[in-house]
Amino acid sequence: MSTQNALLTILVEKINNDTLVLPTLPAIALKVRKAADDPDINLHAMGDVIGQDPSLTARMIKIANSAYMGRTVKVNSINQAVTRIGLRQIKNIATALAMEQLFVSKNEVVGQYMKQEWTNTVNVVANSMAALQMYVARTKKRDLSLDTITLAALVHNIGVLPILTEAERHEEVFANPTFLDVAIEKLSGRIGGSIMREWGFGNDFVNVAENWRDLGFIPDNLSYIDFVRIGAALSGKMDNQKDAVFNLAVQRGAIENVSDLTSDEFKDMRDAAKQIFA
Repeated sequence: MSTQNALLTILVEKINNDTLVLPTLPAIALKVRKAADDPDINLHAMGDVIGQDPSLTARMIKIANSAYMGRTVKVNSINQAVTRIGLRQIKNIATALAMEQLFVSKNEVVGQYMKQEWTNTVNVVANSMAALQMYVARTKKRDLSLDTITLAALVHNIGVLPILTEAERHEEVFANPTFLDVAIEKLSGRIGGSIMREWGFGNDFVNVAENWRDLGFIPDNLSYIDFVRIGAALSGKMDNQKDAVFNLAVQRGAIENVSDLTSDEFKDMRDAAKQIFA
């Protein structure tokens, strides 16, 4: 049996036996999510929680001052940033900003794959966010939120992490990127859904991580997965299904015309979104 087939067999067995080691959320994200779920939490207390992590603090202030929030007056402290962003959004935004910590490895080869995966993911996030912003501007509907699409797009391909971690034990596999692509395409959705359930995330996130590649999965109502698919298609991750993704997006009302996705307005929104993770 080839190394590639052996690894694929190992992955499938571990998935079926529920023994595949899944990533855990960064500690600061867990703290923020726990605090956000406390009905007695206030903005000052939330600022104290986020302030325990200097990197997250700096990024939260950056996002509060970004075009994402649509404000011109700058804030300079975490308490001001939390006040501007609001408790309702802080849970998903803080989690999203902490996610980059997962895309690292002490193994040089795996680390390069992780770095590339993070770069690709940020592109999907930026395109997904811009698509949703265009939709909201056109329809005035606000049942889908920007903070949730940010996090949903960030975790859309989270199932790739355990695959790369498992493959780390078989370095010769990395000489064949085609095989890794096949393993990721076949298994990452199933693994991603398991990770979302393990983390206690809701059905919107489970559906995105599990089914974003499967165009046969179509929710009754317009959902975050529609915008993640647009983001993925624009980022070159669904080349074989790109036209189908765009046609479905038009049919479901996510976009009015495919040409909207190449407009200057869309590009400005996408570039502003990407700056959040720069």
